[in-house]
Amino acid sequence: MRGYLKEHSGAFDPDDTRILVAAFDKAWESVQASGAIFDTDTKVESARAILAKHIIEAAKHGERDRGRLRDGAVAALAQSLRSVPGQ
Repeated sequence: MRGYLKEHSGAFDPDDTRILVAAFDKAWESVQASGAIFDTDTKVESARAILAKHIIEAAKHGERDRGRLRDGAVAALAQSLRSVPGQ
């Protein structure tokens, strides 16, 4: 998550950054708890990128609620997986 935030340096203050990182961590925990299987490191990183990018975009539009950030990111990942054959 922090790597993606570096691409947006200056966009978020330290408190915002903590919120975004916490939302990302909770989103990833939810994905893991769901039993989703990513059979390669590339797929893991792709899934994590989708979560991070969604959270950052939502935050750029003013969202700061950790739960909504988490839920939106998980929904975005689920939508992405449904649109990819073989997932």
